[in-house]
Amino acid sequence: MAQAAAGKRNWFAIWVSVAAVVVVALVIGLVVWMNNVSSGPGAQPSSSNINTDTGAISFGSGPDVVDTYVDFMCPICNQFEKTEGETIKQLVSDNKITLNIHPVSILDRASQGTKFSSRSASAMFAVAEADPANAYAFMEAMFQNQPQESSPGLSDDQIVSIAKGAGVNVTSDLEKAITSGTYIKFVQAHGLPDGAKGTPTLVVNGTFVNVTFNPQTDIVANLKG
Repeated sequence: MAQAAAGKRNWFAIWVSVAAVVVVALVIGLVVWMNNVSSGPGAQPSSSNINTDTGAISFGSGPDVVDTYVDFMCPICNQFEKTEGETIKQLVSDNKITLNIHPVSILDRASQGTKFSSRSASAMFAVAEADPANAYAFMEAMFQNQPQESSPGLSDDQIVSIAKGAGVNVTSDLEKAITSGTYIKFVQAHGLPDGAKGTPTLVVNGTFVNVTFNPQTDIVANLKG
């Protein structure tokens, strides 16, 4: 009898151990799944002018390729837009360059917890997907209405108003995409390229270029065409 009771206890202990292992495995699996969900790219824009691998919004189809990495809270990016934007825009219009704009969010820390950099970059992707013809004008308008660094930034409703003022066709779906931050995780999954030190980052035909705020030096002189 004693041996039978001991055998039952041993089997009970074994099953308890197995159950504990299963529970631990399930917990680990749940944690991994939750981490993947929280750190994944989230919703991705689906438009031919957006490269979801690189996080670039493309304008033009010229032979030379210019990549810019910008943060809508970055005052130096605004200076870059003011000094070199017109030249870049003309080169796109003349079909001399393909411009890839990478909206990034490295300055969320500078908007008092509102994550303005992520929200504004998400809005840029939403506009580029819904109304690509007016996405460049929206980008320009965002810099023209740039809030001060270390301020709360613009509200989602203000961003919607800027989009409307820039000529963007703001449908109810686009407004919802902007105000709900549809592409925030996508933005946060794409940062600066290896070797970049901050924004703005300028790359011409695959080569990093130090920004001097002179478009002839920074861009034109580095074109192959």
